[in-house]
Amino acid sequence: MNHPKELLERNFPTADQDARQAAKGSRYAGPDSSYALAFTDTEFLLNSELRPVRMQLELLKPEMVQREESIESTIVIFGSARILPPELAEQRLAEAQALPEGPARDQAVLRAQRLGGMSRYYEEARRFASMVTLNSAKLQTPIYVVTGGGPGIMEAGNRGAHEVEGKSIGLNIVLPHEQEPNPYITPKLCFQFHYFALRKMHFLMRSVALVCFPGGFGTLDELFETLTLIQTGKCRKRPVVLVGRDFWTRLINIDLLIETGMISPEDINLFHIVETAEEAWGILQEVYGLGQPEEDSACGW
Repeated sequence: MNHPKELLERNFPTADQDARQAAKGSRYAGPDSSYALAFTDTEFLLNSELRPVRMQLELLKPEMVQREESIESTIVIFGSARILPPELAEQRLAEAQALPEGPARDQAVLRAQRLGGMSRYYEEARRFASMVTLNSAKLQTPIYVVTGGGPGIMEAGNRGAHEVEGKSIGLNIVLPHEQEPNPYITPKLCFQFHYFALRKMHFLMRSVALVCFPGGFGTLDELFETLTLIQTGKCRKRPVVLVGRDFWTRLINIDLLIETGMISPEDINLFHIVETAEEAWGILQEVYGLGQPEEDSACGW
């Protein structure tokens, strides 16, 4: 039986329809007016009392978009925004070497050489992201790379996925110093956050692994929060892979933490330290059985 069209129509206009109608203007509209619809009134939404609403919006927007794009499983790539692509590191070194001789030149050359030494991690992150994107495309549920959306290691992760024609996610954040999203993020999956807490929550909500390259305070914050959540059982266990054996073993004195009883001896099993992109991917293959038939996979892929 066919229903008359009128029976299937909405009983009320949509919020969008009313917003468009209200935008046509009124004699009550103006700089001192409270007449604007609450959900179109930016000044009202930015009021301090509306913080819970803004936090909910930052939870919902990325969640809804990722559902629309069928993003179910991700691998998070963390690392420093300061690590340069090799070609740019070489350019910085050449510029430093071209400076007039003196202490300033020597310091500039030393800084450029250090940055050049770290640039290999850019290439490792880039290759790893390509591996994830290409290999997981064969799975019933593909895995997508997600980064903080900025430069350095974050750019390398999004770039690696982009170069093999895969989608990737960027979770950027407003900072006091200017930071633009890198150009390799899938535009539909490029988000901007105000709240660090909501951003970090989105990093882990869909993640099946965390791969961490050398970085500073921000990288360490994200790494240790993840380890704490796994250690305390607040989120399910997942592979945490640290790339760069010399960097991580010098930075984190795990033996000291165990010797002083600050962590349990078995906590050393919460993470893996590797040197290359291939080793990092090998850990994921081992943990999730990615080389096995889908029905045997530990992740249900």
